[in-house]
Amino acid sequence: MNNWIIAPVVMPAIVAAVMAMAMRHDLVLQRVFSVAMTVALIAIAGGLYISTLDGTIHVYRLGDWPAPFGIVLVLDRLAATMLVLTSLLAIGVVLYAMGSGWDGRGWHFHALFAFQLMGVNGAFLTGDAFNLFVFFEVLLIASYGLMIHAGGGVRLRAGLQYVVMNLAGSTLFLFAMGTLYAVTGTLNMADMALGVREVPAGNQALLLVGGALLLIVFGIKAAAFPVQFWLPGTYRNAPMPVAALFAILTKVGAYSIIRMYTLVFGTGSPAIGDFFIGLILPAGLATLIIGAIGVLGAKQPPRQAAFAVLASMGTLLTAIGLGTEQATAAALFYLLHSTFAAAALFLVVDLILASQGPTVRAPGGFVASLFFAAAIASAGMPPLSGFLGKLLILDASRDAAWMPTIWAIILITSLLVIVGFTLRGSRYFWKPLDPHFANPKNLDLDGNPIPAHPLRPLALTAAGIPLAMMVLLTLAAGPVLQAMEDTAAQIWDPDRYIEAVLGPQEEG
Repeated sequence: MNNWIIAPVVMPAIVAAVMAMAMRHDLVLQRVFSVAMTVALIAIAGGLYISTLDGTIHVYRLGDWPAPFGIVLVLDRLAATMLVLTSLLAIGVVLYAMGSGWDGRGWHFHALFAFQLMGVNGAFLTGDAFNLFVFFEVLLIASYGLMIHAGGGVRLRAGLQYVVMNLAGSTLFLFAMGTLYAVTGTLNMADMALGVREVPAGNQALLLVGGALLLIVFGIKAAAFPVQFWLPGTYRNAPMPVAALFAILTKVGAYSIIRMYTLVFGTGSPAIGDFFIGLILPAGLATLIIGAIGVLGAKQPPRQAAFAVLASMGTLLTAIGLGTEQATAAALFYLLHSTFAAAALFLVVDLILASQGPTVRAPGGFVASLFFAAAIASAGMPPLSGFLGKLLILDASRDAAWMPTIWAIILITSLLVIVGFTLRGSRYFWKPLDPHFANPKNLDLDGNPIPAHPLRPLALTAAGIPLAMMVLLTLAAGPVLQAMEDTAAQIWDPDRYIEAVLGPQEEG
């Protein structure tokens, strides 16, 4: 049993508690511990990922209780990939928060940041559906605290909407757990997968109800149509470094969909077939359309960035909804790209707002370059990895019945996103140079002027980290795609997961 599996969950929890209790008045010490923890998470996640390259699925049994009676953490290629992605995203966010001074504008930023990482990593590692709910709640509490960081009436109201929506999702999650436990008699994912295959005919309708409730819950987390309306207001009003970190939260919803609807509710179950996969595809396309129209119509960069996240989630869910191994590999590649692209966009938007202030002036050339790179990455334009990700998704849909619709929507929405970013870019980088241009009144959420200040080198460097990750993803596209194909092959072989958790199963 690999004891390092529990480290990405336990370490942030311990560091968060220590910072909250012993370092609450020492920002410098909090920063040191936060950066050290994040660097350690990168090293641990990298080591865990390497341990999965031979195809081994590792299981950590808490208290050494065997599944399905005890709680288990499961590390396969998918979970390891998400751990690496989270830790790489986190280092850029925490450095930017320090460099821009955002972490000093309110209380307990770094403690909440650590609790957020604990919840995200736990959701990726858990092999138990109820503990997935528990880690979702950890995410909710920490993300709410981060969202209202630095206060403000508008931010508080947006945070309340965010909490109410997610509490409704949590309630549905409990209903789904009760329904599925009544049908299968277990909440261990591997054991539940076996139970779903053998569910009596009289309980199949109840099984579909439980699976549909779960899909709604994960759809809320992933901001999928028709429950996507909470995301633009939440992300637009959050502090920009927090919104950059939130780029991984929607991916928790996408991860949960991939995990549950290939392992537990896979197409191999006679009671389910392709029922749930058939719902994901149209929801993804609708989400993509709404996101692209929002990018085109948004008047302020934070709101535009929020709708760009919605559009990227629509593209990702479209790939997941194709329901094939090839499409899953394409979805995973695009998932990596879209997470870094969203984070880069929010950090650059913060640089733009900070550099303008109430006095009209164009941001510097370096900030303009960062915005240009983040915009083409979010739109899926060459030469960055988003273009490759969309090509992979289009290729994976060639044999799908929805192929003409998928190709048309992806290509048209990409054009809309390009036009939207072009309009906002000209507004913020060219018009301020015109002496006849009216003051845009760069105000904060409460209507107060945002003072311009010199951009700090650490903030500029940190904003470039997600962009650097996309450049590396582009340069190493071949090996990364091969890794994602291997991951997809493991995902679509649920018996390997079940055997790793429960042991060899008897035939018949």
